[in-house]
Amino acid sequence: MDWKLHKDIFIAFFRSGMLGYGGGPSTIPLVHKEVVEHFKWMTDEEFADVLALANTLPGPINTKMSGYIGYRVGGWSGLLNGVLATVMPTVILMIGLIGILSTFRDSRVVAGMTQAVAPVVGVMLFSLAYGFMKQSKKGIGWLQTVILAIVSLVAYQFLMIHPAIIIGILLLYGMLSRNPKKLKKRST
Repeated sequence: MDWKLHKDIFIAFFRSGMLGYGGGPSTIPLVHKEVVEHFKWMTDEEFADVLALANTLPGPINTKMSGYIGYRVGGWSGLLNGVLATVMPTVILMIGLIGILSTFRDSRVVAGMTQAVAPVVGVMLFSLAYGFMKQSKKGIGWLQTVILAIVSLVAYQFLMIHPAIIIGILLLYGMLSRNPKKLKKRST
């Protein structure tokens, strides 16, 4: 067993779990930073694929991503390590902070803290979305990227279609619209 690798897996997912205040969406940019930029276990394209797949499955996204990425990098023990590192901060924080926060929930300081974190999470998600948009431009071009983004926004916000359905349709669209000649050129 590669102890350094498992230490890195644990640190990557523990850090993202500890700093990901606000649940799954806030942890996605943190996981991306660890997995793609810091440890370089996968490319932006691979991360986008893992994120899309994780969004279509039920359950907490960070746990699904840590399990898959941990397995991919370190096998079955990497899967267990990644999931444990992801879940452990939540358990520790819930046990430790729930009592404190419930005691001071009416405090202006606690309310201010939670309100101050929301814009930071929004900026992190925007940054990640912008990176994915730039990456989509390379694969399918700006026009198709913008059209798919607008259609997805309308479907989600105004038609109230569940995100998993939208993602599933886009995955199907992506599979069916792939040009085999382009794939051959890209792989050579």
